[in-house]
Amino acid sequence: MVSKAQIPTCTADETPDTMYSILAEAGCLVVSGMASAAELAAVKVELDPYLQATKAEQDVKEAFYPGHTRRLIGLMHRSPTLRTLMTNPTVEELGDRHLLENCTKWQLNVTAALEIGPGARDQVLHREEDLYPFWQPPRPNLILASMWAISEFNAANGGTQIVPGSHRWAADRVAQPNEVARAEMQPGSVLFWLGGTLHGGGANTTADEWRYGVLFTYTLGWLRTEENQHLSMPMAEALALPAKTRTRLGFDMDYNGEGLGFYDANILAP
Repeated sequence: MVSKAQIPTCTADETPDTMYSILAEAGCLVVSGMASAAELAAVKVELDPYLQATKAEQDVKEAFYPGHTRRLIGLMHRSPTLRTLMTNPTVEELGDRHLLENCTKWQLNVTAALEIGPGARDQVLHREEDLYPFWQPPRPNLILASMWAISEFNAANGGTQIVPGSHRWAADRVAQPNEVARAEMQPGSVLFWLGGTLHGGGANTTADEWRYGVLFTYTLGWLRTEENQHLSMPMAEALALPAKTRTRLGFDMDYNGEGLGFYDANILAP
């Protein structure tokens, strides 16, 4: 069955209000022109040694993560360029609009570099917010997700599966094949989706093409993160980062106005 679902698109010079209006309605949005060719090249240089050392395991049918895929986490320590992209102005604007109604500060939730290789199957559709099962869909705004295209994404090479509008669905509604879109975007583009939107990695049906993307998701500052950013880089490195970057990594206090996450700053003083 041919899918009739489409992911809306815009360029990086669109206004943040318009971007978020589209994103809130569809639950997903591709923004082109977010990263330059120089930035993409730098990301490849910074991550290549780690990715080449990462084995693409054979597939286990019942596993949540499909095989034939290289996965790398801890990106904030490994890639200075990605630290800059993580706080891109468009990301900051969309994060504020989506998350600040439920927190005073929001933070990076998880990072991953993903190279989907030939033979990879479709990942099971899921919601980023399934991390927090205390609410049933449709949940409050808890997560904003993004996938940066380092290489071209298309329907054949593993373009991300997205179900537009599913952020408004009840928990038991199952997506039909014609409701699933597959991300098509050029390098430097970013696919944004809301934490309640059904999605999954796409199948790679090509003979020899690897699809390369970088995942960043963001969550409310008072929620436990999926990836522990405090253990993903040395403390001295974290303390040397710009204040905004430290805030996004959760190295901050006062997430709810009542001192959540407090610590004695004198202990960390040089």
